[in-house]
Amino acid sequence: MKKILTEGVAIGNATARSITFRPRDESAYFYPGKSRWYSSFTGGSHEFMNNGELVLDDRIMFHYYATGITPAMAKPAVGTGSVYAIGAHDSKGNYLDGGKTYKVTLPGPVPAKDFWSFMVYDNQTRSVLETDQKTGGLDSNNPSVKANTDGSYTMWFGPKAPRGHEGNWIQTMPGKGYNVLLRLYGPLEPWFNKTWMPGDFEPVT
Repeated sequence: MKKILTEGVAIGNATARSITFRPRDESAYFYPGKSRWYSSFTGGSHEFMNNGELVLDDRIMFHYYATGITPAMAKPAVGTGSVYAIGAHDSKGNYLDGGKTYKVTLPGPVPAKDFWSFMVYDNQTRSVLETDQKTGGLDSNNPSVKANTDGSYTMWFGPKAPRGHEGNWIQTMPGKGYNVLLRLYGPLEPWFNKTWMPGDFEPVT
Protein backbone atom coordinates (compact mmCIF):
# COMPACT_ATOMS: atom_id res chain seq x y z
CA MET A 1 0.00 0.00 0.00
CA LYS A 2 2.85 2.41 0.81
CA LYS A 3 4.40 1.71 -2.60
CA ILE A 4 1.07 2.26 -4.36
CA LEU A 5 0.46 5.56 -2.55
CA THR A 6 4.02 6.77 -3.22
CA GLU A 7 3.60 6.05 -6.92
CA GLY A 8 0.19 7.74 -6.86
CA VAL A 9 1.68 10.93 -5.47
CA ALA A 10 4.36 10.98 -8.19
CA ILE A 11 1.80 10.35 -10.95
CA GLY A 12 -0.61 12.94 -9.54
CA ASN A 13 2.15 15.55 -9.32
CA ALA A 14 3.31 14.84 -12.87
CA THR A 15 -0.28 15.05 -14.14
CA ALA A 16 -0.94 18.37 -12.39
CA ARG A 17 2.38 19.77 -13.63
CA SER A 18 1.59 18.78 -17.23
CA ILE A 19 -1.91 20.31 -17.05
CA THR A 20 -0.56 23.50 -15.49
CA PHE A 21 2.38 24.16 -17.76
CA ARG A 22 1.03 22.81 -21.08
CA PRO A 23 -2.77 23.24 -21.24
CA ARG A 24 -4.39 20.96 -23.81
CA ASP A 25 -7.60 22.97 -24.19
CA GLU A 26 -7.34 25.81 -26.73
CA SER A 27 -9.86 27.81 -24.70
CA ALA A 28 -7.27 28.14 -21.91
CA TYR A 29 -5.31 30.52 -24.17
CA PHE A 30 -6.30 34.18 -24.32
CA TYR A 31 -5.45 34.45 -28.03
CA PRO A 32 -5.60 30.92 -29.53
CA GLY A 33 -3.18 30.48 -32.39
CA LYS A 34 -1.74 33.97 -31.88
CA SER A 35 -0.15 34.04 -28.43
CA ARG A 36 1.12 31.70 -25.70
CA TRP A 37 -0.45 33.51 -22.73
CA TYR A 38 -3.09 31.46 -20.91
CA SER A 39 -5.33 31.21 -17.83
CA SER A 40 -7.11 28.58 -15.73
CA PHE A 41 -10.39 30.53 -15.88
CA THR A 42 -11.48 29.20 -19.28
CA GLY A 43 -15.17 29.38 -18.40
CA GLY A 44 -14.85 32.71 -16.59
CA SER A 45 -15.90 30.99 -13.35
CA HIS A 46 -14.12 30.80 -10.00
CA GLU A 47 -15.96 27.48 -9.57
CA PHE A 48 -14.40 26.22 -12.81
CA MET A 49 -17.79 25.67 -14.42
CA ASN A 50 -18.11 26.05 -18.20
CA ASN A 51 -21.68 25.84 -19.53
CA GLY A 52 -22.67 23.51 -16.70
CA GLU A 53 -19.56 21.36 -16.93
CA LEU A 54 -17.06 21.13 -14.08
CA VAL A 55 -13.70 21.52 -15.82
CA LEU A 56 -11.37 19.48 -13.64
CA ASP A 57 -8.25 20.39 -15.64
CA ASP A 58 -8.86 24.08 -14.93
CA ARG A 59 -9.44 23.44 -11.25
CA ILE A 60 -6.28 21.33 -11.00
CA MET A 61 -4.29 23.99 -12.86
CA PHE A 62 -5.38 26.82 -10.59
CA HIS A 63 -4.88 25.06 -7.27
CA TYR A 64 -1.56 23.53 -8.30
CA TYR A 65 -0.37 26.98 -9.37
CA ALA A 66 -1.98 29.17 -6.70
CA THR A 67 -3.94 29.01 -3.44
CA GLY A 68 -6.86 31.27 -2.52
CA ILE A 69 -9.57 32.22 -4.96
CA THR A 70 -12.47 34.70 -5.09
CA PRO A 71 -15.24 35.35 -7.66
CA ALA A 72 -13.64 38.70 -8.54
CA MET A 73 -10.47 36.97 -9.73
CA ALA A 74 -12.39 35.27 -12.53
CA LYS A 75 -14.68 38.15 -13.50
CA PRO A 76 -13.26 41.55 -12.57
CA ALA A 77 -15.14 44.64 -13.71
CA VAL A 78 -13.48 47.05 -16.12
CA GLY A 79 -11.14 49.35 -14.20
CA THR A 80 -11.25 47.32 -10.97
CA GLY A 81 -9.48 44.32 -9.49
CA SER A 82 -6.83 42.52 -11.48
CA VAL A 83 -6.35 39.99 -14.28
CA TYR A 84 -3.67 37.34 -14.62
CA ALA A 85 -1.97 35.72 -17.59
CA ILE A 86 0.51 32.85 -17.34
CA GLY A 87 3.52 32.64 -19.65
CA ALA A 88 5.46 29.36 -19.60
CA HIS A 89 6.64 29.08 -23.22
CA ASP A 90 8.53 31.19 -25.73
CA SER A 91 7.12 32.27 -29.08
CA LYS A 92 8.18 28.93 -30.60
CA GLY A 93 6.38 26.90 -27.94
CA ASN A 94 9.49 25.88 -26.01
CA TYR A 95 9.50 25.98 -22.22
CA LEU A 96 11.26 29.02 -20.75
CA ASP A 97 14.91 28.29 -19.92
CA GLY A 98 16.59 30.18 -17.07
CA GLY A 99 19.92 30.10 -18.90
CA LYS A 100 18.61 31.94 -21.97
CA THR A 101 17.66 35.56 -22.57
CA TYR A 102 14.21 36.59 -23.78
CA LYS A 103 12.41 39.86 -24.36
CA VAL A 104 8.70 40.59 -24.05
CA THR A 105 7.01 43.70 -25.39
CA LEU A 106 3.80 45.13 -23.97
CA PRO A 107 2.25 47.37 -26.64
CA GLY A 108 1.36 50.85 -25.48
CA PRO A 109 -0.74 52.02 -23.91
CA VAL A 110 -0.88 49.09 -21.51
CA PRO A 111 -4.55 48.72 -20.46
CA ALA A 112 -4.01 48.94 -16.71
CA LYS A 113 -5.54 51.88 -14.83
CA ASP A 114 -3.39 51.35 -11.75
CA PHE A 115 -0.23 49.45 -12.73
CA TRP A 116 1.06 46.22 -14.28
CA SER A 117 3.66 43.71 -13.13
CA PHE A 118 5.70 40.66 -14.11
CA MET A 119 6.58 38.04 -11.47
CA VAL A 120 8.82 35.03 -12.10
CA TYR A 121 8.08 31.66 -10.49
CA ASP A 122 10.15 28.50 -10.14
CA ASN A 123 8.49 25.62 -12.02
CA GLN A 124 9.52 23.12 -9.34
CA THR A 125 8.41 24.94 -6.19
CA ARG A 126 5.81 27.24 -7.83
CA SER A 127 7.16 29.93 -5.50
CA VAL A 128 8.92 33.14 -6.51
CA LEU A 129 12.20 32.28 -8.23
CA GLU A 130 15.15 32.94 -5.90
CA THR A 131 17.82 35.08 -7.57
CA ASP A 132 20.47 37.62 -6.59
CA GLN A 133 18.06 40.32 -7.75
CA LYS A 134 15.78 39.42 -4.80
CA THR A 135 12.70 41.19 -6.20
CA GLY A 136 11.34 38.24 -8.21
CA GLY A 137 9.94 40.65 -10.78
CA LEU A 138 9.24 44.24 -11.75
CA ASP A 139 6.21 46.48 -12.03
CA SER A 140 5.39 49.74 -13.76
CA ASN A 141 5.64 51.66 -10.46
CA ASN A 142 9.35 50.88 -10.28
CA PRO A 143 11.33 53.99 -11.30
CA SER A 144 13.87 51.82 -13.12
CA VAL A 145 11.26 50.63 -15.65
CA LYS A 146 11.32 52.81 -18.78
CA ALA A 147 8.90 52.91 -21.69
CA ASN A 148 9.93 52.86 -25.33
CA THR A 149 9.43 56.03 -27.38
CA ASP A 150 6.10 54.70 -28.73
CA GLY A 151 4.72 54.07 -25.23
CA SER A 152 5.30 50.32 -25.29
CA TYR A 153 7.48 48.50 -22.76
CA THR A 154 10.12 45.90 -23.57
CA MET A 155 11.10 43.73 -20.62
CA TRP A 156 14.10 41.42 -20.56
CA PHE A 157 14.39 38.05 -18.81
CA GLY A 158 17.72 36.24 -18.46
CA PRO A 159 20.64 35.38 -16.18
CA LYS A 160 22.52 38.60 -16.96
CA ALA A 161 21.30 42.13 -17.55
CA PRO A 162 21.44 43.12 -21.24
CA ARG A 163 23.58 46.20 -21.76
CA GLY A 164 21.48 49.35 -21.91
CA HIS A 165 18.35 47.61 -20.56
CA GLU A 166 19.35 47.02 -16.96
CA GLY A 167 16.29 48.84 -15.55
CA ASN A 168 13.86 46.64 -17.50
CA TRP A 169 15.62 43.37 -16.68
CA ILE A 170 14.32 40.50 -14.53
CA GLN A 171 16.88 37.91 -13.49
CA THR A 172 16.50 34.17 -14.11
CA MET A 173 18.74 31.26 -13.11
CA PRO A 174 20.60 28.84 -15.41
CA GLY A 175 19.40 25.28 -14.86
CA LYS A 176 16.01 26.47 -13.61
CA GLY A 177 12.80 26.31 -15.59
CA TYR A 178 10.38 29.11 -14.78
CA ASN A 179 7.07 30.70 -15.66
CA VAL A 180 5.92 34.30 -15.54
CA LEU A 181 2.68 35.82 -14.30
CA LEU A 182 1.59 39.04 -15.97
CA ARG A 183 -0.80 41.03 -13.80
CA LEU A 184 -2.83 44.07 -14.85
CA TYR A 185 -4.30 46.03 -11.95
CA GLY A 186 -7.40 47.99 -12.88
CA PRO A 187 -7.65 46.30 -16.32
CA LEU A 188 -9.26 48.40 -19.03
CA GLU A 189 -11.55 47.59 -21.95
CA PRO A 190 -8.81 46.70 -24.49
CA TRP A 191 -7.88 43.76 -22.26
CA PHE A 192 -11.43 42.43 -22.14
CA ASN A 193 -12.26 42.87 -25.83
CA LYS A 194 -8.82 41.53 -26.81
CA THR A 195 -7.88 44.51 -28.97
CA TRP A 196 -4.66 44.59 -26.91
CA MET A 197 -2.32 41.59 -26.84
CA PRO A 198 0.94 41.23 -24.88
CA GLY A 199 3.91 40.01 -26.87
CA ASP A 200 5.28 36.51 -26.45
CA PHE A 201 8.70 35.66 -25.02
CA GLU A 202 11.09 36.14 -27.93
CA PRO A 203 14.41 34.26 -27.57
CA VAL A 204 17.44 36.56 -27.85
CA THR A 205 20.25 34.13 -26.95
